[in-house]
Amino acid sequence: MEGFESAEMEDAIPEFTLKEIIAMERLFKDVGEKSLSQEFCQELVDSFNRSKHRTGKPAIQWEQVQSWFQDKQKQIAAKAFTSPVAIKEFNQPSDWALRINVAERLRKTKAERVAGLSELAFEAKSFKDFAWYDVAAFLNYRVIHTGELEVRVRFSGFSYDQDEWVNVKRGVRERSIPLEPSECHRVKVGDPVLCFRETDVRAIYCDAYIVEIRRSTHETPDCPCEFVVRYTYDNAEAKVPLSSLCCRPE
Repeated sequence: MEGFESAEMEDAIPEFTLKEIIAMERLFKDVGEKSLSQEFCQELVDSFNRSKHRTGKPAIQWEQVQSWFQDKQKQIAAKAFTSPVAIKEFNQPSDWALRINVAERLRKTKAERVAGLSELAFEAKSFKDFAWYDVAAFLNYRVIHTGELEVRVRFSGFSYDQDEWVNVKRGVRERSIPLEPSECHRVKVGDPVLCFRETDVRAIYCDAYIVEIRRSTHETPDCPCEFVVRYTYDNAEAKVPLSSLCCRPE
C-alpha cells in the first residue's frame, strides 16, 4: 500500500511535455542565469499553461521551471569535470535523438525553428516486440536514475493504451525511408536497413543488415534484385525484395 501511495503521489506531479523541454533547452542556451529568476520562470509557465499542447494536462508551477534550469546548470558544471571521451560520447547525435544543433538553431528565426520542428519525423522501438513504428506524438518525458532521457510515445496508428516509455538513446531515431526501384544501386553489402519481416503470427519492421545482393537487369519498373538480410534481433537470415527495405538516414 505504501508503494502504491508513493507511485500515486509521483504521478500527480505535472510533467513537462517534449515541446516544453525543447523550448527550455533553447532558452537555457540563450539566456543563461537569467532563466533562474522568478519573473522569467513565471512568464514561461504562463506561456506553457496557455499552450494547446497542455490541454487536458495539469498546470505546471514556476518552481518546477526554476528547478529544471537549476538542474541543467548542475549538469553543465558536472560535465566540465568529465573526461574528453565522455564529452565526445555525450555530444553524439544518438545520445539525444531529438537534439537540435545549437549553432544552426541560433542562426534561424523563431518561425524557421518552429517550421523545422514540425517537419521532423521519427520512429521508435517498441520493447514489447523489438519492432520499429512511426511516431505519431511525443507525449511526455522523464529522466531515469542513470541520467538517460525517456519519452512517452504514441505510435502512429495505435491507441493510447499502446503508449510506451522509450529510451531516447536506444529507441528513438529519424524515420527510415522506403527505397524506390531506381535506388537499388544505393544498397550495399553491410548496410544497416529497416526490413519488413512477415511470419505466421506477425508482420513488423525490424533492424537488419545486408549480407548478400543478387542483382538482376531492370527490365520493368519494379526491381527484380534479391537481397539477403540478417536480422539483428535473432540473427535469422531471409531473402527479401527491395520493396521490403527502408534506408536508414545517415
